[in-house]
Amino acid sequence: MLISLHKQATTTPKIRAAIQASTDPAWMVAERYGISEQTVWKWRKRDSVHDLSHTPHRLQTTLSPAQEAVAVTLRKTLLLPLDDLLAVVREFLNPHVSRSGLDRCMRRHGVGNLRELKPKEAKQTHASFKAYEPGYLHIDIKYLPQMADEDRRRYLFVAIDRATRWVFVRIYPTQTAANARRFLRDLARAAPMKITRVLTDNGKAFTDRLFGLRKRAATGQHEFDQLCTDLGIEHRLTPPMRPQTNGMVERFNGRIEDVLQSHRFQSGEDLEQTILRYVTLYNQQLPQAALASRTPLQAMKDWHKLRPELFKKQPYYVTGCDT
Repeated sequence: MLISLHKQATTTPKIRAAIQASTDPAWMVAERYGISEQTVWKWRKRDSVHDLSHTPHRLQTTLSPAQEAVAVTLRKTLLLPLDDLLAVVREFLNPHVSRSGLDRCMRRHGVGNLRELKPKEAKQTHASFKAYEPGYLHIDIKYLPQMADEDRRRYLFVAIDRATRWVFVRIYPTQTAANARRFLRDLARAAPMKITRVLTDNGKAFTDRLFGLRKRAATGQHEFDQLCTDLGIEHRLTPPMRPQTNGMVERFNGRIEDVLQSHRFQSGEDLEQTILRYVTLYNQQLPQAALASRTPLQAMKDWHKLRPELFKKQPYYVTGCDT
């Protein structure tokens, strides 16, 4: 049995056993071990050399068992904080109860933590994205940090396919409608699948839907809308003040932010090449839980085998992404 002795304990189990076995007078034994006679007589009266429990045999409480039952019921039913419960108990049950005594009572009956008694609120679950075939892409713009060799910050245009999580990015110096149109044209050329829909926010680079604080419908005359019409692409907009609608691309932007925070870049060119390498790595080598542990390119190849009519060219691996 493990015994924990006080730092200043004057007796040990071995000494206590010797005291019990000794027939010498108590004063002599006390002088021998440097203890009092009362300690000698205490251990001679005991059969064990171990300390007894220090738990009090009688609870120091002013509440009767019936009053405790009422207080516990009030706690569970009304979910009263300790101070409010104390006021009720003093008013109607026992005027002499102390706050600490009531707290010990609540803990003794397992109702000390008020938060555990409150009904658990169901956590809001985010609905999964509706399943689509390849060709529905989410588009967004992310600010990039300004490097020491740059005179202004640049912008990362990001597109991600909803079905395969395939990503395409470009970096432009401004987030204008002309660059949004340029990005969509580059995306249409690079994407292996036929793009049928794109989803964007209500930024000025993508739409003229919002004007100041007044809401209005998109006119269709915006540069981005016109290119979508020319390419046969349906342009969808997220509801105002609802960025979670475009959450898929927002989550990828979070990945890019992790890359930016974990690297030290020497120049703007270094930053751009690092992002491009990461996108290639993401598309070809990083398995995604949403894709059943496949990479975006593997998912795209599987779709190509299943539905080749959805593609305009065969997906293929890009070499050199490991460097």
